[in-house]
Amino acid sequence: MLKAILFDLDGTLLPMDQDTFVNAYFTEILKKFVPLGYDGKKLTKNLWEGTKAMIENDGKKTNEEVFWDLFKKDYKDLDNEKKLFDSFYENEFNEVKKSCGYDPEAKFAIKEIKNMGLRTILATNPVFPRVCTYNRLSWTGLNNEDFEYISTYENSRFCKPNPLYFQEIIEKLGLKPEECLMVGNDCNEDYSATKINIPFFLITRNIINKTNIDISTIPHGTFFDLLNYLNEIRSVSYTHLRAH
Repeated sequence: MLKAILFDLDGTLLPMDQDTFVNAYFTEILKKFVPLGYDGKKLTKNLWEGTKAMIENDGKKTNEEVFWDLFKKDYKDLDNEKKLFDSFYENEFNEVKKSCGYDPEAKFAIKEIKNMGLRTILATNPVFPRVCTYNRLSWTGLNNEDFEYISTYENSRFCKPNPLYFQEIIEKLGLKPEECLMVGNDCNEDYSATKINIPFFLITRNIINKTNIDISTIPHGTFFDLLNYLNEIRSVSYTHLRAH
């Protein structure tokens, strides 16, 4: 019986071209930090290395700890660095919204899915802090209260495409793989949920398919297609229960 839907954020609930988003992100972060005396090239290198370290996290530390352990090699006043980054994500980072789109179907789908009695989980790759994730989520017209759980670098020890990322979430929430559905746009990162037997629905508006997976074998389409798919599943499940 389906109980919970896990949603990706970037490229799924929040339409975007990944490269355009990344370029806008670095433009804004350098615009803030370079005038403060930071070396732009060094900071960019540190951010990419920190992200890579989180993606390769083996689970011994949170992603937040992994990121700042790497950062402290070059920046000693971590309390000040964290305050500057939090300030950036609360303020200047909102300029990056201009590089993203808006899909009213996404907000509608979340509301409908909650009305179905299903649990909603934001399974966005946890390489950003909570304040940044909540901000990006607000750009969709949704907010943190629309989700039972939101993965951020503070509460996560793995990243996509590591299947342990999904395992960590469902264990925290007392769910089994067959009780969940992962919804995302990335045929590598999001589809990796299937490695622990979580079914997958592909949102195709901003599809990323670097490994050329045959999507004809995967349920896919728009958010309205997702709602139709869920109604079909629920109908089958209901019939099965009534028959027994």
